[in-house]
Amino acid sequence: MSLDPRGDLVALFRAVVDIESVSGNERALADAVQHALSGHAHLEVLRDGDTVIARTNLGRPERVVIAGHLDTVPLAGNLPSRVEGERVYGRGTCDMKGGIAVMLAVAVATDNPVRDLTWIFYDHEEVESSANSLGRIATERPEVLAGDFAVLMEPTSARVEGGCQGTLRFTVTTTGTAAHSARAWMGRNAIHDAAEVLARLGAHESEQPVVDGLRYHEGLNAVAISGGIAGNVIPDRCTITVNFRFAPHRSIDQAKQYCRDVLHGYELTFTDEAAGARPGLNLPAAAAFVAAVGGQPSAKFGWTDVARFSALGVPAVNFGPGDPSKAHADDEFCPIPELFTCRDALARWLTTT
Repeated sequence: MSLDPRGDLVALFRAVVDIESVSGNERALADAVQHALSGHAHLEVLRDGDTVIARTNLGRPERVVIAGHLDTVPLAGNLPSRVEGERVYGRGTCDMKGGIAVMLAVAVATDNPVRDLTWIFYDHEEVESSANSLGRIATERPEVLAGDFAVLMEPTSARVEGGCQGTLRFTVTTTGTAAHSARAWMGRNAIHDAAEVLARLGAHESEQPVVDGLRYHEGLNAVAISGGIAGNVIPDRCTITVNFRFAPHRSIDQAKQYCRDVLHGYELTFTDEAAGARPGLNLPAAAAFVAAVGGQPSAKFGWTDVARFSALGVPAVNFGPGDPSKAHADDEFCPIPELFTCRDALARWLTTT
């Protein structure tokens, strides 16, 4: 399927959505994006795996990086896209193919920006952090991500969201003694012993710290549990997987210690981690963007790749169409007016001194 960045924005959006791109299957969409951006004199187009990069090289005094991921979570019978009233429904409509469509439209239309631009369409965001191609590029080719400011087109209901939460995943394993369930007293039930871990998590009260003027809401939750051998065996092992979403005033080490304190007495095995990013809205480049797009900034609930830019010393914000609370929902959608709000705000900022 071809993409027409100069055509109708809603048609472009639906075409992007209808190219299925569940994590690991981004190639067809990456090919279409590369083709749509190629042949425009003001853009240098590069390919790195299933990541597409387009840059202007006009010698402007400031460079801005605008990024969005191509992949989605797995389908739930929600493709192809459909329009109902002022909404487009379908997998990826909220997270975050509305942002991809806006990026394509603005990248092609803005041939004389007041800031040099780097557009990055990347893969493997919706899976473990180690697979994220933006992280790989940050390590292998950090010059590609260099800039004075970055905008990540994650869904924010077309409002500026500063910073992001960090995230940890870890497991807690209880062990017992296997026995025949007819003689349960001869064993020790590891699943029953997991009750104390679950009770502590259930009683835990999440903190709501204010960081750089924005209020975050943390969360410490069990997200999976596994155990058991057979229907007639007392289980000798039970593993609980826990996710901690923490505000960006904590480092990864501080967040790990916080989890250890809540679950003291248990061994925690950390399996995935990603630092958060402070909002940084007091920085000049961020302040200029907020002034250009308008509205009152708020905290970003969830982890986004603004953290990768923050680690490279590039201030970054989230700004894109779609209500983040509908991300990954089976009935996810994007309000059509927000596509135009984001497109027009970006175009205005990139062409106004």
